[in-house]
Amino acid sequence: MAIKKAKKTLTFHIITLFPESLSSYINESIVARAQKEKHISIKFYNPRDFVKPTKSQSKNEKPYLRVDDRPYGGGPGMVMQALPVVKAIEKAVVAIQKKKGKALLVFLSPTGTQFTNEFAAEIPASYTDVVILCGRYEGVDARVKKIFKMVDITVGPFVTTGGELPAMLMIDVISRQIPGVLGNFDSREESRASSSDVYTRPEVLEYKGKKYKVPEVLLSGDHKAIDEWRNQAGGVR
Repeated sequence: MAIKKAKKTLTFHIITLFPESLSSYINESIVARAQKEKHISIKFYNPRDFVKPTKSQSKNEKPYLRVDDRPYGGGPGMVMQALPVVKAIEKAVVAIQKKKGKALLVFLSPTGTQFTNEFAAEIPASYTDVVILCGRYEGVDARVKKIFKMVDITVGPFVTTGGELPAMLMIDVISRQIPGVLGNFDSREESRASSSDVYTRPEVLEYKGKKYKVPEVLLSGDHKAIDEWRNQAGGVR
């Protein structure tokens, strides 16, 4: 798949109640380096910051600012209220508009379109900014999607406790599609013949009296044969 050149720094705007939950991952390894080299930028917006304390709460040094309520129609759990989320997204959108950027607004949902490498590869070439809404509890008031044009995305056929893990996954996968983020752009496993089975030294591994050898084809130096073996073992990712 031909990859177009990315437009400057790609900025991720993460709407989350728990920004600290992403810090350990985004501040390490390739994602951290991508930020340092200004290939990507990551900003956080906490809906709780857009909630004003009540008169009684104002007397407390650290008031609990509520951003959820019971669902209409009944049912278990709580739902994130629309207005705090709308204000958080609005702040990100205004910042994007000021720099005349083009944004993709993502509503993480188990019923959304499946997120793929192919989809991720188009984002750096098509957008300057990605806004990702991380839901919690039983979800986010659907009126948010009536106010903003958003794309429903799922990262897999499962449900996570919150949208932070899917957001981290998206940041990682999209960032890898930007030339310069990886030392060698062609080292992306998804763009070359690659097997799920990989080997390194030693050539013969001895464990509990048994010897485990590296497949001979990988030692042959015959790159055509090696690619064929990889295609048969795992296919082109």
